[in-house]
Amino acid sequence: MTATTASEATTTTVTRIRRSRDRVPGRGGRRLSRTAKYVLLILFVIVVLMPVYVLIVTSLKPPSDVNPATSWGLPVRWPWEAAKPGGATGFDNWVTAWEALAAPLGRTFLLAIPAALISAVLGSMNGFVLSRWRFPRADLVFTFILFGMFIPYQAIMTPLVQMKTSLGLPSNITTLLIVHVIYGLPICTLIFRNYYVGIPHELMEAARVDGSGMLGTYWRIVLPLSLPGFVVTIIWQFTSAWNDYLFALFLSNVQGGPVSLSLVNLSQGAQLANYGAAMAGALIASVPTLVVYILLGKYFVGGLMSGSVKS
Repeated sequence: MTATTASEATTTTVTRIRRSRDRVPGRGGRRLSRTAKYVLLILFVIVVLMPVYVLIVTSLKPPSDVNPATSWGLPVRWPWEAAKPGGATGFDNWVTAWEALAAPLGRTFLLAIPAALISAVLGSMNGFVLSRWRFPRADLVFTFILFGMFIPYQAIMTPLVQMKTSLGLPSNITTLLIVHVIYGLPICTLIFRNYYVGIPHELMEAARVDGSGMLGTYWRIVLPLSLPGFVVTIIWQFTSAWNDYLFALFLSNVQGGPVSLSLVNLSQGAQLANYGAAMAGALIASVPTLVVYILLGKYFVGGLMSGSVKS
């Protein structure tokens, strides 16, 4: 048999295998099901991105071109085109938004980063104690801590404001930081407690045999294994503190509060509501959380899957 004949025979055999595989019962149905899934995913992505499209397009329009009837349309005049005498361009929206939000953005970073770190550290300690130190009524204590996750924030605003006033706390970022740390403890404790339950008990026993106490075991054994839990809780708390509006509205003010309060004032103009600046401000304010999820999103999912939500 020549090399050419062998090659032709091999090609014929591969072709027959492919044809027989294509005739396998149910293969066409699986392809159709996969296609339908992709179509649904694309539709969901389009629906999710529709508000983002409106935000971007509106932020590039001068106030005179913003109209609800043409909110889906592209800008009549792009920002880099020359404006009419005495007119404005879409770039002015971004300049206005940045000038109004630069200081509040800095204050929000001073709120979100410490709130996330402190809540994660305290939640880790609570979770370790509740998962490994079986003191009397430990389950009851854990249940009371979890109550904080199910109480609607709207229901406690009035007594919270009264407590703030009686304690003489200022209406600024410091007060919001204390509140976010306290109200972040239940979810952080739950995540770490369930995560630590999955750590092999033999590691704890080995540390005890080596002479480590409870704090030593936590510092040398548990803490180095806690990276997935810290990623989950820090992302969760950072996002919650950054996007908060209810606590900020009741416990702070525009002059000393986070960026969520300053965004409200951007849509107020002297004669015409400046929706373009408001849309630009919303995009600017969303960048930090977007960057966090882009950089740490895979670690967030990995942290959840590694045991932080196991019962």
